[in-house]
Amino acid sequence: MTGTNATRPTVLGRMGRTQFIALCAALMALNALAVDIMLPGLQQIGASLNVEDENSRQFIVTAYLIGFGLAQLFFGPVSDRFGRRKPLFFGFLVYVLSAFAIVFAPTFGILLALRFVQGIGSAATRVVTVSIIRDVYGGRQMAEVMSLIMMVFMVVPVIAPGTGQIILFFGEWHLIFLFIGMVGLVVALWTWRNLPETLHPEDVRPFTVAGILGGFRIVLTNRSALFYTLSSAVILGALFGFINSANQIYIEVYKLGNWFPLAFAGVALFMALSSFINSRLVGRFGMRRLSHGALLAFIAVNAIWLAAEILGPEPLPFPIFISLFAISMFLFGWISSNFNSLAMEPLGHVAGTASSVLGFTTTVGGAALGAVIGQAYDGTALPLVIGYCALSIVGLGFVLIAEKGQLFRPHNPPVK
Repeated sequence: MTGTNATRPTVLGRMGRTQFIALCAALMALNALAVDIMLPGLQQIGASLNVEDENSRQFIVTAYLIGFGLAQLFFGPVSDRFGRRKPLFFGFLVYVLSAFAIVFAPTFGILLALRFVQGIGSAATRVVTVSIIRDVYGGRQMAEVMSLIMMVFMVVPVIAPGTGQIILFFGEWHLIFLFIGMVGLVVALWTWRNLPETLHPEDVRPFTVAGILGGFRIVLTNRSALFYTLSSAVILGALFGFINSANQIYIEVYKLGNWFPLAFAGVALFMALSSFINSRLVGRFGMRRLSHGALLAFIAVNAIWLAAEILGPEPLPFPIFISLFAISMFLFGWISSNFNSLAMEPLGHVAGTASSVLGFTTTVGGAALGAVIGQAYDGTALPLVIGYCALSIVGLGFVLIAEKGQLFRPHNPPVK
């Protein structure tokens, strides 16, 4: 049944579908929490730790993402051999302890090192969660469940910056990382009590060099999986570019001050709405039709946005900027959840390894591209918009390779 549209609900034990979706969303949201909640505190962290170059504050995000991306190559094969639970709880331990340790970081360099370690711990929650979803669901059902998980997951970018801002009203930036550690601990306890082992005995792979390389070979030689992964990486790079420079664009360019979390949340709401609509439509229209149409529209909106930035006043009036950005990110929501499912769909028998390669490529590739965009910040939003436009076109190129030049072709039959 692996690799089909069938559902294997028996592995969920006493958990129902609703709690499964909520728990998976919480697991994946730990990564978003570790990034988004501290964005309002970047300036305070920089001032506290004597970071003179404002763009260098972005490395607090980049260091985390690099650790998060690299470690996924390890957790995937481990979870295919030893099951999903053990690697997951090791990741929890690293994530929580490093968050608490950051509270006492005396220098910026040590903080960056601990953020890298925290990213390593968070990698387990990402890889194992995607593997668990693939253990249980396939085809359009996986895409539907992934969309619902992403919808719940997107609540975090909506509330996290505001939560971080509220924490800063009552204390210093150290309390933000204390909060991150406490949330990680709560999710770990919830997972321990309710999530059973989902790796099927027939899918266990040997944890040997030959076995690991064989799993990577299966993933990297599957044209569809590889090029959907690469497309996801470059498009995610645009989002990481925004996350890196969001604080500067909203506060320095548009002078939003304490209203920054509200603007951030408004765009995240569009992404959550996008994921919900996708979950309602994907069973009827299929992953390819929805995501390919969204990608073409994404390119068109980004081109209009770039033209407005170049030809319009500087800065572009905020209502126009935020409207075009929100539309772009609504379309991003359709692209992201479906591309992840399309990359994982043919690889159910090596779900852990596949998830690790997918996560490593998208995170490290996206973080590197996002860092380039973020470091190009020059006091305007133009570098960000150029990044969105250019990377969306590159993403289309990878999709065309994955599909042999033919977009919108149906693959899975509709769910009855």
